[in-house]
Amino acid sequence: MGKLSDLLQLAQERAQSLGLSYAGALTPAEANEVWQLAPKAKLVDIRTHAELDFVGRIPDSVEIEWNRYPGEALNPHFLLQLKRQVDRETLVMFICRSGKRSDLAAASATEAGYTACYNVLEGFEGDQNANGQRGTLGGWRLAGLPWTQD
Repeated sequence: MGKLSDLLQLAQERAQSLGLSYAGALTPAEANEVWQLAPKAKLVDIRTHAELDFVGRIPDSVEIEWNRYPGEALNPHFLLQLKRQVDRETLVMFICRSGKRSDLAAASATEAGYTACYNVLEGFEGDQNANGQRGTLGGWRLAGLPWTQD
């Protein structure tokens, strides 16, 4: 098997062991590698516009809020916006701050008919440390993967 197949197989096995309803779960480094190996794949960043503006962006990702800022209300147009920007047959990876909202987005997209949804574990900033701060325990940014801050 090739590297892409191996990564997706690992992600699928991880999803099965965690009882997830979608195709797979990837670490940030794995997600970045899948993105490089599968050029038609999409990385959908579901953080709020405020998070993107103040914490950082992933170049070339598709940005669709799962929750709206301010107030954190669920974006009622999420699936419609996703449909406009990502084909249902595309391999799609969802990322948020910590991997929790992206888990919900991957499940929702799968339920809506997307066939290859993956969650990026740890998200962009990772889990909180003992002091309640993010960015020191995992995540896309800590892994040194591409990101920018405007």
